[in-house]
Amino acid sequence: MIPFLVVAFIYLAVAADFWRSAKATASEHSLKLHALKLHSAMIALGLIIHGWLLYQDIFAEGFNLGFYNALSAILWLTVLIYWIANLKHELQSLQAFVLPPAALFALLPAFEVSNYFLPDASQPLFIAHIAIALLAYSLFTFAALHALLMMFAERSLHNQPTAIKLPSFPPLLVMESLLFRVITIAFVLLTFTLISGMLFSEQIFGKPLQFTHKIVFSIAAWMIYGWLLYGRYQYGWRGRKAIKLTLIGFLMLLLAYVVSKFILQVLLHR
Repeated sequence: MIPFLVVAFIYLAVAADFWRSAKATASEHSLKLHALKLHSAMIALGLIIHGWLLYQDIFAEGFNLGFYNALSAILWLTVLIYWIANLKHELQSLQAFVLPPAALFALLPAFEVSNYFLPDASQPLFIAHIAIALLAYSLFTFAALHALLMMFAERSLHNQPTAIKLPSFPPLLVMESLLFRVITIAFVLLTFTLISGMLFSEQIFGKPLQFTHKIVFSIAAWMIYGWLLYGRYQYGWRGRKAIKLTLIGFLMLLLAYVVSKFILQVLLHR
């Protein structure tokens, strides 16, 4: 348990210290910059330890992609995406949305009650399918959390009451541009995931596509994000409409993967 607790502590400590340092006055600006650099270094340390734990859990005895391991891997990638994006766009306020759930999901593999070894782990195309799917989910998770940050930022700019008071955030246009770049990349990866999934369905079940609820919700998410991107580049959709569709699409992905896997692997132990 100790390494898992260390990772969770690092993530939570950085998030808590960010809110403390964000209240620094102008005279404490240099101290605030030092704290932000320290946060980046601590997150990098957390990512290294978290990644090492995931490697041990997933690849120690085969290819164990149980429900908790998968969620932990998705949040590890989400934190990594945030860490890289923050180097250029100064998204420190996003720590309040990214790091607390990452701390929770980093702990989950320590409580894994059942393993889920994938039988086709020796097939390169299958591994590529899993890797692309995890990256797509991670990018969409980042996009959803980023959309929440945009929602709070927009309400703060209009002096509307919010549950979270943001100490700082980039200009909304910059945040919006980053959101659509992330969604575009994730949409392409989700498209590859669906296509490769169809190929594997044909190999395993003898049919090109199995219309399970997972496939239906995944296609629904793909259509929502596709519609959002079309509206963005054709009609200039932005603001609350973009935030709303981003969150609805992410909800479809949660129903497609998280809910179905939780029921099958955790509740039914299949």
